[in-house]
Amino acid sequence: MPYELPALPYPYDSLEPHLDKATLEFHHDKHHKGYVDGLNAALAKIEDARKSGDFALLQHYERLVAFHGAGHANHVQYWENMAPAGKGGGGEPTGALAEQIKKDFGSFENLKKELSAATVSVEGSGWGLLAWEPLGHRLITLSLLNHQNASFIGSHPLLICDAWEHAYYLKYQNKRADYVAAWWNLVNWADVSKRFAQATHHH
Repeated sequence: MPYELPALPYPYDSLEPHLDKATLEFHHDKHHKGYVDGLNAALAKIEDARKSGDFALLQHYERLVAFHGAGHANHVQYWENMAPAGKGGGGEPTGALAEQIKKDFGSFENLKKELSAATVSVEGSGWGLLAWEPLGHRLITLSLLNHQNASFIGSHPLLICDAWEHAYYLKYQNKRADYVAAWWNLVNWADVSKRFAQATHHH
């Protein structure tokens, strides 16, 4: 079964003024769709290789699967990690997630500073990520390069912020820090808490 581009969980204009309608239309309909198409194309090439028995270019297509596949997965989570401001978006986490943040970062404000820095400091294109790391039983922040490099394999992504220029350039130009500051108004903590519960098996 080929991968499909899921619809946005909210109308294109519902994240304004923090994220504008034009950005969401480009970002979802063109950029995100491009990763879905690239993933399907790379998998089709690998399927051809299985049929022919010629795996000479397997490494090349595996890299494309990793890049486009991670691009697709990260975008699905990015959309689900957000909600319209005041209607599920913004504020602070509660419950078990809030307690874990306090334990691992000292305070929610500390997490906010650290994850903002992880996102703003990405070299070139990438993502800022809050993840649950099961080996150490702790929350960690990561600065992903492209979509998949510098990830901690086995950690569970909980909250992701897109630091590729196409995520913010129409509205914020090169002011990535302003975009990240605005993005906090859209964080869907109910979704992040659900992912935390799944990752830690606190059902």
